[in-house]
This record gives sequence, C-alpha cells and structure tokens, in this order.
Amino acid sequence: MSVANDERAALVRTLHTVGPDAPTLCPGWTTRQLAAHLLARERRPEALLGIGVPRFAARRHRIEQQIATGHEWTELVDRLASGPPVYSPLRWLNRVANIHEMFVHHEDVRRAVPGWTPRPLDEHAVAALRRLARIFGPVVTPGVPARVTFRTPDGAALAQFGSGPDITVTGAPGELLLFAFGRNEIRVEFAGDTDVVDAVRSAERRF
Repeated sequence: MSVANDERAALVRTLHTVGPDAPTLCPGWTTRQLAAHLLARERRPEALLGIGVPRFAARRHRIEQQIATGHEWTELVDRLASGPPVYSPLRWLNRVANIHEMFVHHEDVRRAVPGWTPRPLDEHAVAALRRLARIFGPVVTPGVPARVTFRTPDGAALAQFGSGPDITVTGAPGELLLFAFGRNEIRVEFAGDTDVVDAVRSAERRF
C-alpha cells in the first residue's frame, strides 16, 4: 500500500473506534464533521474549490453539512475508506494530495484527547512527511513574520521560509508538518525570541 492509503486506513480505524461525536482539533468539528469534510473534498468537486478559495467557502460548508446529516456514521466512514471515486481528481493525485490530508486529520482526532503520544511511523511514512514538511512550510504560511527554519532532531534543515527575525522549529517531520498546518498539539522545540515565536504560531495558514 502507498503511504496515503496507509494513512487513510489508520484514520478509518480510529474513526470506527471513537465514533461520530468525538472531539477533534478542528474548531467546532466533531469526528462526524471531519469525516464529512473529507468526503466532500473527494466526492464533490465544487466543494473542493472552497478549500483555500474564500468565495466558495460557504458552498463547501453547505455541502459538508448535507453529507454530515444525510448519512449514518458507519456509511460515512466506509465511504471514506473506499477512497475517491474515479471522477475525482484526488483519485489520480493520491500520493500528492492525500498523504498530508489523512495524516493531519488523523492526528486532529488522536490529539484532541488528553494523554496522546506520537504514533510510531515506518520509514516510508517518515520520508513522505519529510518531503511534505519541506513543501508545505512556505506554502501554507505566506507572510509569516519571521525567517523560520524547520530542522529535524538530527540537525538536518528541511525548509527555510519567511523574512524577519530568525526562529528555528525542531521536531520530527510529522510534527513539523502539523505545525505548518497550524496545529499546536505537537512535540517540537522552538529557538528564538518568545514574542516572535508566538507571532509565528498564531500566523494565519492558507489551508
């Protein structure tokens, strides 16, 4: 299986375990809303436009609500498990578009519960997340008020982006990817001025 498919399967197992009313790290979303978001993204191309394009956001929200209320929980999760249909561009862009989506949202479910710990990941997943942290750091945080360097614990620099005072964020590739997408339930270390770090942590993300 690909990393994207492995992450999808892991998310599906967790959703089946926690049920439709579990909390997530996405404000206002239970697991039901999160699953509906993922299905809208994959099965309703007009909803996909609403991700990152504000003028289509209201339509996307309506579609997500329709999906959330129009299906039983088991059906929602089983549809997610089956992956994008043949007409969805995300079926053909699985490796590019779905690894980060499945990984980040799986952690949104896992880390909404106190006492979470990072999952063990195999070398293929770590390599994929390393690549994505390098890509998405500068993409999702345009105009970040610092020059941010992503480093792994072994000292490797994965990405550098932004301008201004220097800060460094050190962590495993998955943790850095989660930080890039605005999650704060992460295991990373920050180096730099505290006020600058706080400003970077609260900077608006594009997605």
